[in-house]
Amino acid sequence: ADAVTMRRISTAIGVTPMAIYRHYPNRAALINSLADEGFDALASLLSDGRYTGGSEERLIRLFDVFLGFALENPRLFELMFLKPRSGARRYPSDFKAGASPTASPVAALVREGMRAGELRRDDAWEITFEMGAMVQGLIMLHLGNRTSLSRTQFRSLCLRALRRYFHGICN
Repeated sequence: ADAVTMRRISTAIGVTPMAIYRHYPNRAALINSLADEGFDALASLLSDGRYTGGSEERLIRLFDVFLGFALENPRLFELMFLKPRSGARRYPSDFKAGASPTASPVAALVREGMRAGELRRDDAWEITFEMGAMVQGLIMLHLGNRTSLSRTQFRSLCLRALRRYFHGICN
């Protein structure tokens, strides 16, 4: 995202920079549009899944889709979740208002698990934010080449970490 400029984009797609400015008033608007398209694509993937089983299994499957998206689209993921940008949603206000297309399905499954008695009653949005932060942090380390794990090994590590989160590490 740091390397994106209107001039580079115009050169890459064969138009003048002014043609891009007709659609986007500035670089920030273009970057936000790219991130929003990424969020739409990820939200679509998350909603396409048929999540069956208990709360834990459904959440694990949902995060596995999230992981797959991050590993297949590392620079887009970085733009969406890790780069500061003016249009980024903020926790807790935007999340609790239902403005996050990727966190809302997680929170819905967490609330459903609480209602069913499968998850301890707590703040569903805090739990959603914590799980997302854990997985995003692991992804950040992996994308930053701080692991020597294959994609498959890394995915397994992330899913084990989520299971540890669900079950706790204390006896």
